[in-house]
Amino acid sequence: MALPPRIRLARIDEASALLELCVRSKAVWGYDEAFMALTRVVLRVKPEQIALGDVWVATAADGSIAGMVALAPGEQATTLDLDKLFVEPRWIRTGVGRALIAHAIDEARRRGANRLTILADPYAAGFYERCGARLIGEAPSDAIPGRSLPLYEIKLG
Repeated sequence: MALPPRIRLARIDEASALLELCVRSKAVWGYDEAFMALTRVVLRVKPEQIALGDVWVATAADGSIAGMVALAPGEQATTLDLDKLFVEPRWIRTGVGRALIAHAIDEARRRGANRLTILADPYAAGFYERCGARLIGEAPSDAIPGRSLPLYEIKLG
């Protein structure tokens, strides 16, 4: 992507397209059909979350959606969770992911959070580390029973 992506609030009518983007992005890692079927439930972008202003999309110059990011309340009042960050496969490694996480960090700060937590796909761990996240442990997967995932944080204060 030659120019930085434009980032805007998602629209409710984009919810199903955003789910499909999340699925395509997750599938890049080569997960099997059974795994992907289980993850579809948690990859769903809820219209209510969009309506709250917690979901943003990155658009390419042609207006197509290149990626998305969502924030959610954290376990503590001063913590927000990076609920989702997915990039359309053809835009991976073009700066879209970095632009989206930078937007999420700026928005979390604007909302008064001092910490952003990230339950990461193991394949995305290196990306989050390059973006300044620090591994703080593991936590149960929200989609796959018995699976643990790396848990990261970015200090915002």
